[in-house]
Amino acid sequence: MTDAPAVAIVGMSGRFPGARDVAAFWANLRDGVCSIADFDEEELLADGVPADELRHPGYVPSKGFLADADRFEHELFGFGAAEARALDPQLRQLLETAWSALEDAGHDPRAAPDRTGVYVGGEPSDHALAAQLDPGLRARLGPLQVRMFTDREFMAGWLSYRLNLTGPSMTVQTACSTSLATVHMAVQALLLSECDLALAGGVSIDSPYRRGYLYEPGGIFSPDGRCRPFDEKAGGTVGGNGVGLVVLKRLEDALADGDAIHAVVRGTALSNDGAGRVGFTAPGVDGQTTAIVEAWAAAGLEPADAQFLEAHGTGTDLGDRIEVAAAAAAFAGASGCAIGSVKSNVGHLNAAAGVTGLIKAALMLRHRTMVPTVNVTRPHPDLDLDSTPFHLLTTTADWVAPATGPRLAGVSSLGIGGTNVHVVLSEPPVPASSTGTRAAAPWRGDSGPAVARGKEGPAPVLGDGPPLVLPLSARTPAQLATAAGRLAEALRAPGAPSLADVACTLATGRAALDTRAYVAATTRAEAAAALAALAAHGEGAVGEAAAGGRSALGDAWVRGEDVAWPQTGGRRVHLPTYPFAGEHHGALTVGAPPPPEPEQPLDTRTAVTELFLTTLDLAGRQDLTRTYFAAGGDSLTAVFLVGELRDRFGLEAPIELFLEELPLEELISRVLSDPDDDPLGDLLDELESS
Repeated sequence: MTDAPAVAIVGMSGRFPGARDVAAFWANLRDGVCSIADFDEEELLADGVPADELRHPGYVPSKGFLADADRFEHELFGFGAAEARALDPQLRQLLETAWSALEDAGHDPRAAPDRTGVYVGGEPSDHALAAQLDPGLRARLGPLQVRMFTDREFMAGWLSYRLNLTGPSMTVQTACSTSLATVHMAVQALLLSECDLALAGGVSIDSPYRRGYLYEPGGIFSPDGRCRPFDEKAGGTVGGNGVGLVVLKRLEDALADGDAIHAVVRGTALSNDGAGRVGFTAPGVDGQTTAIVEAWAAAGLEPADAQFLEAHGTGTDLGDRIEVAAAAAAFAGASGCAIGSVKSNVGHLNAAAGVTGLIKAALMLRHRTMVPTVNVTRPHPDLDLDSTPFHLLTTTADWVAPATGPRLAGVSSLGIGGTNVHVVLSEPPVPASSTGTRAAAPWRGDSGPAVARGKEGPAPVLGDGPPLVLPLSARTPAQLATAAGRLAEALRAPGAPSLADVACTLATGRAALDTRAYVAATTRAEAAAALAALAAHGEGAVGEAAAGGRSALGDAWVRGEDVAWPQTGGRRVHLPTYPFAGEHHGALTVGAPPPPEPEQPLDTRTAVTELFLTTLDLAGRQDLTRTYFAAGGDSLTAVFLVGELRDRFGLEAPIELFLEELPLEELISRVLSDPDDDPLGDLLDELESS
């Protein structure tokens, strides 16, 4: 195998049409499921599609629909309800997916390693455009804050800020190749030691509501709502919504730390077609070939060694022909290389398309299984696949190991504007614990010295001892029960990780939230039974007799104490992640009538009070007994309120007033009675002009 530096995919998370998480996504891929949804007229009318558009003869009522795309557990990330409604649904989904990806990598999302980088990109959205055109929203939050909540250029910054990630933070935009370009940039940053862990990927939610599209002959969209890449019936692509992120780490570090690895990134490359194409939106052969050849050269491998190519594969006539020609030139000498495209399963996810293909290929390598491109029967004769190294995958089959070397795959993504990206993947190395070279040691609930979280220690010899403690927490009792049930299922599944590794991951790789419980057990079967009981009984249930008894540390955990769990040799493994359960916050839509403006209050005190109630999204005047920050305020909102008080009422309020531990009703009284001559006017002017 090549000695070229490589990067491990140690965590993955995503939400795709027909799949709430990566596990469901894999099940759909393996079973050959097409998750493009077809809507009926009633559904489309209810979601705001105009009747005249819907009844146009060219209207196709299909999309890769992402269910619950407007939901968001805003409390977990420190947003108020009013802020959550203003946030672009793309950012809502990206924050939750980042949380899950870090958990999948075995890291507490609130205590990620230092120098964790963020490389993400998104899509222009209906919500963002409507927010800029909504005078009511701009009046309530201020133009700057509306822009920060909705403009995709701030996506990476919000992830870094809310998750306290201190590495490089970049929002990347290369059209349809955006999310695979973020992977290339993250890999380069890791290899240059600009960061030690990186989140990379993208999101595309043009609207969280049900939508179809108008088919135009000769355009890029399919006439029948199905995407058939490379097939004789291919007629175009179908749009879709989704989000995907991977967590990347230098391979040598991942191996040294005993991380569970989904797949290995062996090489990446990025190119542009320049003027060598028939038009700005058209792809080019030479640029694509260059990206592929350079990526495999960076990996120290030959393209001829590839066994699978996850193509961009939009199902358009021009795009498929050019892509096959470019790939055939790059993979010359390969034989029996399968080709496929995830767009047949979920549609074209635009800014999230590349990372979706990457996650698909990584899952195929991890499970050593080839999965089909759906909706296809025979290759398009114009492609002449028989004269290329490729054959179209149409069934699920074992991925047979090559005679020499590991299983290898390439992933391509192409963007309007000419930016091409290619990534070389190999199967994950065999875990050390599976080879017998490293003993999996248990986490003992009350034995051994308690040490700080995350510290490495020698792996002790296995033996009899107290039961292992599996700590759980969530924001609500219902979510705790859901988490317990999911973990019970995972422990009963074939190939489940050792109980020692499960205990280690739960103790060091999950945030300590308010609603807590634990189970104590000596075997996976005992733990699964105790977790199932916890799921059935909810908050506060603790595994006892069947699970080996209680634990003093576990009881301290349930009381809300900050427990220093004893470290005795477990390693991070992939486990079910946090069960988000946020409420629906909706989304703004261009053309929708703005909400009615509230009636003008009768006096200044009432007007100022209403300003605070509306801005902080408070339920009523009873909430005025809370302090500003306890009511969900933050520094940006304080700047906005200072400006509103000055501009609308001529009141000069010092921003320092918001930092005092005053009930809101007293704060309002101070604003009305004690004006300040200089309420950070310079700061406001600077922010408004930026």
